Amino acid sequence: MGKSLMFNARSRMPVPATELFAWHAREGALERLTPPWESMELVERTGEGIREGARAVVRVRIGPVSQTLVARHTKYIEGSLFQDTMESGPFPRWVHNHRMWPEPPDASVLEDDLEYQLPMGALGQGVGGGIARKRLERMFAYRHTVTREDLRRHASFASRGPLTVAVTGASGLVGKSLLPFLTTGGHQVRRMVRGRPNAARGDVAWDPDKGEVDTAALEGVDAVVHLAGENVAQRWTPEAQERIRKSRNQGTRTLCEALARMQRKPKVLVSAAAIGFYGDRGNEVVTEASPSGEGFLASVCRDWEAATAPAEEAGIRVVRLRIGVVLDARGGALAELVTPFKLGGGGRVGSGQQWFSWVSMEDVLGLIQFALFTPELRGPVNAVAPHAVRQEEFAKTLGRVLSRPAVMPLPAVAVRAMFGQMGQEVLLEGVHVRPEVAERHGYTFTHLELEGALRFTLGRTTAGPQFTLGPAPEQP
Repeated sequence: MGKSLMFNARSRMPVPATELFAWHAREGALERLTPPWESMELVERTGEGIREGARAVVRVRIGPVSQTLVARHTKYIEGSLFQDTMESGPFPRWVHNHRMWPEPPDASVLEDDLEYQLPMGALGQGVGGGIARKRLERMFAYRHTVTREDLRRHASFASRGPLTVAVTGASGLVGKSLLPFLTTGGHQVRRMVRGRPNAARGDVAWDPDKGEVDTAALEGVDAVVHLAGENVAQRWTPEAQERIRKSRNQGTRTLCEALARMQRKPKVLVSAAAIGFYGDRGNEVVTEASPSGEGFLASVCRDWEAATAPAEEAGIRVVRLRIGVVLDARGGALAELVTPFKLGGGGRVGSGQQWFSWVSMEDVLGLIQFALFTPELRGPVNAVAPHAVRQEEFAKTLGRVLSRPAVMPLPAVAVRAMFGQMGQEVLLEGVHVRPEVAERHGYTFTHLELEGALRFTLGRTTAGPQFTLGPAPEQP
């Protein structure tokens, strides 16, 4: 068996150690700390949070191989330390100490200590030691950045107290990230589900196709985030167009009419929309004050936003979040592009001159939170980064981040042949969107520049913590 190694990552955090520890102890912390480029699935969880004896079973995929990892929490000191130990998995030894201590007057230090052994003893260390270190540095750079930014965002609204938030579309790309973001911030979340609700979890039943919402189960909800809707990334057959329209228009109207009927209405509804509202605008820079454009998506978005009227008329503050192209390695457009780019097949689409208005997942979450807690915010809000790029620049930047060429263009004729009208409106057309309302109200973006956003979600940066690595001390 090879020698044990020690890996240490240390960062300063902008909150007291008690709040840093509480963030880790809340539901959703594991999901928030799992890097988006890692293929990991939580299979089972038993015990109480991070307390001693709690156990987690996780399925991880390394290349084509899937492995099951079983970890148990083996030490717990309230406010300052918890430890987890791998009982079975790819490493012969893995002991992870999470340490937190105060840094006066109102900050703290987060330190992750790992003692681990690589498989295959000295051979594994010789072949994979450098790879393992790089992977750990990328992982903990991500984890510490997420922790710090989450704590900063939650602290900015802490004086307004925790909310109870109902969420539709909780199983979608944004919803899967939003739930742990909210729960680690101390908020309660109620998932709105179409199937049988989990009463113990606080689920709320709704069936937009039948116009049904269990408003009794929504009692006590402070806010609603509406994310549900049919995926537009498919060939737009007449049947698909009908599903896309119905899922947004009927679903939104059903929800808003139900909220309007409630005796104690939520204070705010944040309803997802899309920058497709503006249509193809060439080189025009559009803001929330710009009119709607032409095309199928613009038509869908107009009706989608109009369907929130019953809630607005009932006195609920409604924020319509016009979301751009969300960059997240777990899904959406970026996840579809990564493999062909890694294989050297990336490049511009069509002319490459169409505008590409993007936003990082972290800023989508931040903007939803900002909308929930900013009473002055209502109506349309563009959820895009301040610096849109042309599609050709996006392709070159992604290629640079992945260390791959981006010289294989996808001609417009091929896009139309493969994807029809969807390819024309989504891939070949574009719009240069500015987040004027968010900026005017003081929202601070986590990711202002495209390359930084891509490096963050794809694990191509080690910036942030201080790292040390060395042999573990000999056991007496």
